[in-house]
Amino acid sequence: MSTPVSAAPVLSVRDVTIALPHGADREHAVEHISFDVNAGEILCLLGESGSGKSVISFSVMGLLPDNVRVASGEIRLGDVNLLSLTPTQLREIRGDDVAMIFQEPMTALNPVMTCGDQLDELLAEHTELSTSERKAKTLAMFEAVKLPEPERIFASYPHQLSGGQRQRIMIAMALILEPKLLIADEPTTALDVTTQAEVLTLIKTLQRERGTAVLFITHDMGVVAEIADRVVVLQHGKQVEAGTKNQVLREPREAYTQMLIASVPGIEPPAERQTHAGSAVLAIKGLGKTYSSGGWFQKKRETVAARDVNLALRPGETVGIVGESGSGKSTVARCITRLIDPTMGEMMLGGTQLDTVHRDSLKLARKRIQIIFQDPYRSLDPRQRVGEAIIEGPLNFGVSRDVAMARARELMSFVRLSPDVLSRYPNEFSGGQRQRISIARALALDPEVLICDEAVSALDVSVQAQVLKLLEEIQAKLNLSILFITHDLRVAAQICDRVIVMQKGLVVEEGATRDVFLSPQHAYTQRLLASAPGRGFEFHKAAA
Repeated sequence: MSTPVSAAPVLSVRDVTIALPHGADREHAVEHISFDVNAGEILCLLGESGSGKSVISFSVMGLLPDNVRVASGEIRLGDVNLLSLTPTQLREIRGDDVAMIFQEPMTALNPVMTCGDQLDELLAEHTELSTSERKAKTLAMFEAVKLPEPERIFASYPHQLSGGQRQRIMIAMALILEPKLLIADEPTTALDVTTQAEVLTLIKTLQRERGTAVLFITHDMGVVAEIADRVVVLQHGKQVEAGTKNQVLREPREAYTQMLIASVPGIEPPAERQTHAGSAVLAIKGLGKTYSSGGWFQKKRETVAARDVNLALRPGETVGIVGESGSGKSTVARCITRLIDPTMGEMMLGGTQLDTVHRDSLKLARKRIQIIFQDPYRSLDPRQRVGEAIIEGPLNFGVSRDVAMARARELMSFVRLSPDVLSRYPNEFSGGQRQRISIARALALDPEVLICDEAVSALDVSVQAQVLKLLEEIQAKLNLSILFITHDLRVAAQICDRVIVMQKGLVVEEGATRDVFLSPQHAYTQRLLASAPGRGFEFHKAAA
């Protein structure tokens, strides 16, 4: 049920146009954008990367880069025209009247200050409270955002906390001065489904209890279905649709909105997926990884990242590994590729024993297993042309430059990019295009096994759909075996033949994806599925 809202908007954006610097790919970041956010209301700005969502939020906060400016329009916080304020006046408003939760807390939090000191600094600057009063207020806020052991968290540095805990610290910082407006810029993108559900519930609860107006920026349709009162849809800087959540998601008028909704993967697996027989290409038995820490003057500690993991991957099969952050998913992938050495267990790639192989034999084994990483912006060398990145692997294995480059041109067509891409640099491409380039680079060595480690989690829903379709087409043509690691249950439901569920380093459930998703046996699996945002919303029916 939506929270009752007041007649007077907390935030009013009127006919705002924001100009980009000369030489940008378009003249304006956004053009003629108008919307209101009322007290006790959550308004979602929805759109793909480059739609202008974050630019609008930075303009409200007065944090636009010097070469980006509001060319026309008005942004009002209550009766105050934010565009007329001096930098000093804006600093006074930030925190007191408007606050922001950023997407990546590790870049927003000060790494050399404890979490308690960071909130204390805010209170010292904006209030007259004593030291003891500030600490009491900080601890009370940590409790309000459901952080465990507030005293321990107070004394901890950001790197000592989980991603979900760091995001709660950001929420606590944003709310401790009780602002009228909270801006949340993709605050759940990097979080697993259970942490995501907890953060969304927390924002909704605090918004309802405090009557805070919330501007929530996201490209995740499930999150919109879960949290929004009203929705504004942006495309290439233009406002294409606006209305209540049900109006926009259930009865979309514009083709762009309909396309976005149709691109959302269903949480229910397809009725039929192929059963794969034959000997396993990759077989893992009893895999474990334990990390040891401590030194001469510290107590030795051991952390079990994975224990007794068993897995069989057959030709042409896609096996998914799902679970929360810290469940051991990526640890398994790194052990398989020997980026880290397992502590125990056996790993067989055909007739090669991966866990004991060394030097030249390991190099040959790695040629047969390739990995696609989560972040397409960091996985390519910005100083290296695309063609050089793709042929680097084959050249290391003795393939001639001419043959390698000819194969690179074939791969460009394979991933639906033009061959002229090879002469350009990664910064000239979108995230989806970079991920296609990363796929081509992985395929250049003709691997038997492809590991996708959160390979689509950073992509917009429409680009994600394109990349997933591309992977399925490539798999069908090459009979490629895929190990698909993800925290996105919707993606796992659509692409995986079988799924393995991990919790705290252990496999707690496995089976055919449809069986696990429709009839989960373990309480943890049940909790994961129940936490998926927008689980009860039938996106495909809405888009039809």
